Amino acid sequence: MIFTGYNLSNIFIPSNAVSRSISAENPKGEKGKGGMAIPEMTSPARDLGQGWKVRPCITLQPEETVTLAEIEGPGMITHIWITCSQKSYRDCILRFYWDHEKEPSVEVPLGDFFCNGWCVRANVLSLPINVNPSGGFNSYWPMPFKKAAKVTIENQRPEKIEGFFYQFDYILDEIHEDAMYFHAQWRRENPVKYAQEYTIVDNIKGEGRFVGVYIAWGQNNNGWWGEGEVKFYIDGDTDFPTYCGTGTEDYFGGAWCFANNENNGYATYSAPFLGYHQLIKPDGHGVANMRHGLYRWHIVDPIFFKNDFKATIQALGWRKNPPIRYLPLQDDLASTAYWYQKEPHNKFPQLPDRDYREVI
Repeated sequence: MIFTGYNLSNIFIPSNAVSRSISAENPKGEKGKGGMAIPEMTSPARDLGQGWKVRPCITLQPEETVTLAEIEGPGMITHIWITCSQKSYRDCILRFYWDHEKEPSVEVPLGDFFCNGWCVRANVLSLPINVNPSGGFNSYWPMPFKKAAKVTIENQRPEKIEGFFYQFDYILDEIHEDAMYFHAQWRRENPVKYAQEYTIVDNIKGEGRFVGVYIAWGQNNNGWWGEGEVKFYIDGDTDFPTYCGTGTEDYFGGAWCFANNENNGYATYSAPFLGYHQLIKPDGHGVANMRHGLYRWHIVDPIFFKNDFKATIQALGWRKNPPIRYLPLQDDLASTAYWYQKEPHNKFPQLPDRDYREVI
């Protein structure tokens, strides 16, 4: 039987799928070979021996790329769990490769992939991305592959990162021939060009489905920042989009400036399909203006495309001087776009270097 996915409506149905899991305790996900590391004399498990907690994590060496998972298919990654130091969030790059491709289908800083782009931990209670105390990153995006899957992590810091924990849960099973592949791409502009829309993603060619976006939004101006509209250009749209929202907070499921009238501030929230989950306020001297984290998943409100796709958002506020007019903002926007599409995909733009990505 071809695998079509699991949910509460079919959880009781038998399956031919084979369950596997990769972690530092079983790096190749082999059957019956987890927890086989032998403790050294300095190990906390030295008195207990093999089979105890000997190798629960790894150390990423300076400027090193490590293969976290390499799987022969067909199959599907069903769950990813990672936790590590906050200094890893923008300085470590996740890359996913499907079916022996040369160019990655996912290339995103680690924290941004899990909606934590500001190098400050924030909990997320959404359906596909779940972040729990204290920095437990979880992904439930289903990631099918027909031949092979490879996931790497690159440490771009000039120092080692200790205590990098990870686990990839997956199944081996026949995958439907029309199954699309998971993609994610990161971009940043600081500042956004004056009176120009910020591009979340473009140059997507082929058939697919846009499934969501996370934005780390940093204010470079005082005042309200969320008047801008989200636009999706679908299958040949040029000057004007098919999908045009009414405002930033509206697109992310809020309203009226996320206002919390009780304390004259913003109300944050995290829900299954959308959220404004992070607000970092200035505190003290020499600090930047407010920073925000927002996500929106198009799971039950799908955005399909047959040939091409582009997504943009406007950075827009209000001018202080009358008459009432909009103010094009020059804010700091970093976005992660998530989508599924049939391969091959267009090569991603070159990922900006560590200095450009830095949270400053």
